[in-house]
Amino acid sequence: MHSRTSRRLRTAVAAVAVALTASTSVALVAVPALASTPGDITEHGGAARNDGDMTEALRASLVDGPAKNVILLIGDGMGDSEITVARNYAEGAGGRFAGIDALPLTGQYTTYSVNEEGQPNYASESASTASAWATGTKTVNGRLSVDYQNTAQSTLLEIAKANGLKTGNVSTAEIQDATPGAQISHISARGCYGPDQTSENCATEALENGGLGSISEQLLNVRPDVTLGGGSASFAQTAKAGPWEGETLFAQAEDRGYTLVDDAAALDAVTVADADQPLLGLFTEGNFPVRWSGPEATDLTAGGELPAPTSCAENPERLATGLSLASLTSKAIDLLDGDDGFFLQVEGASIDKQDHAANACGQIGETVDLDEAVQVALDFARTQGDTLVVVTADHAHTSQIVGSTIPGLNTHLLTADGQPMIVAYGTSALGESQQHTGAQVRIAGYGPGAANVVGLTDQTDLFFTAANGLALSSDLASLSANASISVPAEVRPGDTISVAAEGFSADWQLVGSAGDSTALGQRDALRGAARFEMTAPTTEGAFEIAVRGAQTGVTKTATVTVSAAAAPVPPIAPSPTPSSSAGAGGGGGAAGNGGPLASTGAALPLGAAVLAVGLLATGAYLRARRRRHTEFV
Repeated sequence: MHSRTSRRLRTAVAAVAVALTASTSVALVAVPALASTPGDITEHGGAARNDGDMTEALRASLVDGPAKNVILLIGDGMGDSEITVARNYAEGAGGRFAGIDALPLTGQYTTYSVNEEGQPNYASESASTASAWATGTKTVNGRLSVDYQNTAQSTLLEIAKANGLKTGNVSTAEIQDATPGAQISHISARGCYGPDQTSENCATEALENGGLGSISEQLLNVRPDVTLGGGSASFAQTAKAGPWEGETLFAQAEDRGYTLVDDAAALDAVTVADADQPLLGLFTEGNFPVRWSGPEATDLTAGGELPAPTSCAENPERLATGLSLASLTSKAIDLLDGDDGFFLQVEGASIDKQDHAANACGQIGETVDLDEAVQVALDFARTQGDTLVVVTADHAHTSQIVGSTIPGLNTHLLTADGQPMIVAYGTSALGESQQHTGAQVRIAGYGPGAANVVGLTDQTDLFFTAANGLALSSDLASLSANASISVPAEVRPGDTISVAAEGFSADWQLVGSAGDSTALGQRDALRGAARFEMTAPTTEGAFEIAVRGAQTGVTKTATVTVSAAAAPVPPIAPSPTPSSSAGAGGGGGAAGNGGPLASTGAALPLGAAVLAVGLLATGAYLRARRRRHTEFV
């Protein structure tokens, strides 16, 4: 079983090895000087991108793991064509992106999904593809981090958290959307954002029916250290079961100790994000506005003339630059960076969404936005020398550069070279959503373990590249196996008993029970620990107290004897109570001896477990409560 100490030691050894190597061993491949004018590309060698032989530079870029940190950047829908369209427009044919094109080790990976019989589906979408790298398991289009039989699969974010790393999830989409949602939820339909949609469209997985709950509710359970994106609308919905039944998810988040922010100034003021005070920044009700706007595509299905080439413009609706993908990435890294390492996923979401809309300027601007975020990640990785950065896409898309108009949708743009470029969309008619394509997509890496992206791999390989690069144990049950609970050996009838649980490293919630009928309720496990309280029975005799990890099913028991002759139990501070009491039964959790995430690839069906919202473990939480959700919306 992996230990955090051994991972730290291996990281230190790797860092020493890197330091003893030539300085180029942690430097990116050199970028050749670009042509000064478009005319230079007509000269012999003028369009070449390599500055001499690259063998030594590539050899130097191969750095052994383990990595201390992993930063995974996803361009949703950013196929090779989308990168080329954006590069031609923003940098010119002979130019290069300072982030996306700077990673030295590149490959391609396949992105197919599977159907409900487990057979290949060649045209995937964002939920199945995000689930593939999040869990290492193929799934059906539209599902999040379950396999084709709807069995929950542990995610990279969950596994990293269980191994003691800090975790972050950043997107320009709603944070419940497919790519960010795959890291923090397990559900059969990607659209079940909040309790309302889940009760209607994923009924068996709703909290009130014994399921894991909506994507937003599962996010609150998993408790990443940093979550930044859109999607505040779903948090205005009310829980339909559990301790916060009838209250909004905003109120629940506040009561559970989250720091809530909704603008750049509030985000800038945050200096700490951890298990005690996880950061939840939701800056729009839906997706972020795009960076650039431009001409609508011209439908030439029935013939006609293509308008003169034009340029893209800044979108006046764009959020403050303090909320750009680059600035959010920088803030997340600042908050996550520490002794224990971190896993961070960052998504540029609307390359895909604007490609669907045949909006060339929209998708180009979002690609430029992602490139700036990649630069932030690479700057950090260059400085640290222990960080794996991976840049890729979830699937390919439909935009194509063509030499003449097609009988379909065409956009005419003036590029950085001062030349016209036609971007064509031919997979759907005007007014309909353009389709994804099934082509393999680019993956590129920098830092320890980046060699594993080279050549042709599959999307599921990325899970293992990240998990193995961080030296993570994927057996979550084993990470909670050494948990323990502490209780007084003997109490008087009616005494207040304190139950302290610790070491449940891979469980986000703990469920307590006592005797045959008395429930202790459910608590959030902060760093694997929580405290319960109960009143001792009035009848003398021995009874058993049990605490079970809701995610892994690991259960620990202890015996307490009730005796009138017992010494008084020392007084203890009162436990905090939620705004809606858990009551008997306390909100459930996984049933039986196993939990939904007991181990990667071996879990109970989603409906078999309840990750109901929990109660807080210590009085310090209430003192740390943030401003009410009514201020936040």
